Amino acid sequence: MTDTTSCEAGAFAARAETAAESRPASERAAARSATGATTAPAPAHSRTLRLAARPPFSFSASLAFLHAFPAMTGQQGTAHDTLTLALRENGTTLGARVTEAPDAPAVDCVLTAASPLGDATAEAAADRLSRHLGLTDDLTEFYRLARLDRPFSRVVERLHGYHQVLFPSPRELLCWAILCQRVPLPVARKMKQALVEAAGNRITVDGEPRWAFPDAEQLACFDEPTLQRLIGNRRKAGYLHRAIRQWLDLDESFLRTGPYDEVRDQLLRLAGIGPWSASFLLIRGLGRTEHLAPDKEMIRAAQRVYGYDFDDAAFAARTAHYGRHQGYWGHYLRVGS
Repeated sequence: MTDTTSCEAGAFAARAETAAESRPASERAAARSATGATTAPAPAHSRTLRLAARPPFSFSASLAFLHAFPAMTGQQGTAHDTLTLALRENGTTLGARVTEAPDAPAVDCVLTAASPLGDATAEAAADRLSRHLGLTDDLTEFYRLARLDRPFSRVVERLHGYHQVLFPSPRELLCWAILCQRVPLPVARKMKQALVEAAGNRITVDGEPRWAFPDAEQLACFDEPTLQRLIGNRRKAGYLHRAIRQWLDLDESFLRTGPYDEVRDQLLRLAGIGPWSASFLLIRGLGRTEHLAPDKEMIRAAQRVYGYDFDDAAFAARTAHYGRHQGYWGHYLRVGS
């Protein structure tokens, strides 16, 4: 399994303390579609939203993480202290331009689309963006516990106000978890971009093309031969085809709030999903931080922070200390160590 979080960690840690400084003047999409020579429809309709964040909140820390987020290359931009991305809601492709609110712990978001934006679509986009950026996460107890953990408290000082950034949707993470297994990240990104471009959810935001990941209905329209042709891998195409259809039978609300063990069991029954991928889905797709399983990269990150060999007993002691916030501890550990 390719560990995408560990690949993000080095770049994120270097940028976290200087996230508010100027960024490159522009970012180019990593890949263009076969129809890239044609002009994307110009967004003709817009709505402006303010999404509240639970303090402390640092949008610059979120941008620093997203700048080094390999799974979203070509789908999101982070230039000029602004997040630009595309979303797919209620059958509509939306552009989103997100900036930090000047007078509140919040972000301001301008949604654009080629057709009028109804209330339901705007509300769905607001909910997705809020989850994506972890805006409602309450860091109070996590930070209190971190203050009692001197080595780790230095990590929190560097990342103060960073809310865990999730994948835009757990469905997208399901596909990414399958695609990134046992292949280099550039290969996985190419496969993912092929899926994105095949769906055609392209919109221009701040003069740059942004691609929305296919919605459930679009993904379900890909048969197995089509998936194999798009990604060039028969085994992964089979897993994707089955897992996408299995996902349609799941209740996402239950996945977010139901008993942890029952949710994990449901995820483990998905094609191509093993223990590591299930944990990845729970933490980075669904925001379920109450349990954390060790892996090699996390153990190495812990050893860098705590300065001693981190065996099973030491890991169990730390996760016990952080209780239902142990997933947050693990995420901070990996991206901030």
